[in-house]
Amino acid sequence: MESKKQIYNLIPQQYYPKTGLIAAGMPFTEVQEKVKELGLQFPLIAKPDIGLRGSAVKKVHTEAELKAYNSKVDFDYLIQDLIPFPNEIGVFYVRYPHEETGSITGIVAKEFLIVTGDGQSTIEALIKKDPRHEMQLQVLQKEYGLELQNVLPLGELKNLVPYGNHIRGAKFLDHSHKISPQLTDVINEMCLQIPSFYFGRLDIMYNTFEELEAGKNFAVVELNGAASEPTHIYDPKHSIFFAWKELMRHITFMYEISVANHKNGVPYLSHKSGMAEYKMHLAQSKKILNF
Repeated sequence: MESKKQIYNLIPQQYYPKTGLIAAGMPFTEVQEKVKELGLQFPLIAKPDIGLRGSAVKKVHTEAELKAYNSKVDFDYLIQDLIPFPNEIGVFYVRYPHEETGSITGIVAKEFLIVTGDGQSTIEALIKKDPRHEMQLQVLQKEYGLELQNVLPLGELKNLVPYGNHIRGAKFLDHSHKISPQLTDVINEMCLQIPSFYFGRLDIMYNTFEELEAGKNFAVVELNGAASEPTHIYDPKHSIFFAWKELMRHITFMYEISVANHKNGVPYLSHKSGMAEYKMHLAQSKKILNF
């Protein structure tokens, strides 16, 4: 039940794309004004303000598509500039409240759901060749319709889901070996500017890793807090035992940071408040999953 827009508001503007909040039920004329006010160009991204693992996130190519999205939603959503960089990683960051320098505890690289044309097969046939991709076929049929019957030219790449979400077909790869002092400095400089941010994952799109280490040509897709997972555990090469070990390591970080925050006057979430939020989460999830 955390608002993405409220989280973006905590991040210095230079680190994330132009973003606007659209309230549920807003007349489309006002949505059009918001697009102009922000200076957004099509295609753009539309996604729930309170999200659930990539559900209802859509690349919107035209004003007509945005109008259709707006007419269908019954929840607040965001419109956002499409980030132009081709690569995406998730960087897990941990810092204790008394420290000035945090640590990167894991990096996940995201391999998008991309098919490569052979000059003979339809896009749908190419999807069916990969078991991971085929699991998304029903959703892709709903989104692309007859376009899936087109034949891709030999060697042409088509990115069917241009955002790195595991539930939407992206493959997660553990790139924690790329943690470096240079990257840690870049991430730490940014995170120190985010009030009271000590634990979580930043999903980042970037051009090249060398430029990212130099603090150039990257943008934050989202920042996730205490509900974050160290998603490098989902690399297919890892065992369930590796995953359990990493989850325990990060839960321990979260516990220790929570205790330190509490000593500094931050109250713990009460059971009653937590259960109320959980019930709201279930209601919100139902809306998004039925989109």
